[in-house]
Amino acid sequence: MAFEGAIKIDGIDNIAVCLEDVKAGASVEVRLGQETWQVTANQDVPFGFKIALTDISKGEQIHKYGESIGIASAHIKLGDMVHVHNLEGSKGRGDLEGLVQ
Repeated sequence: MAFEGAIKIDGIDNIAVCLEDVKAGASVEVRLGQETWQVTANQDVPFGFKIALTDISKGEQIHKYGESIGIASAHIKLGDMVHVHNLEGSKGRGDLEGLVQ
């Protein structure tokens, strides 16, 4: 399988952003500064979309660029695409006051 690329911006991020289209089964080279490692994509992940860098439990916060971008609405496995089907936005939601930081 060809190597594909993704970038992780902050050490607390549990997802990375794909810098090119990634095919299911491809080894994705993830970079954080000078550090690199591989994650296998479980599904096709289009350019600009997110891939999980670890298992993320339902209800757990998802971090991108060092900020929480929402919570997992379903269990997410290492290598899964992260998008609206498994990510629920949490910014500006009064019903989640005190639950999300």
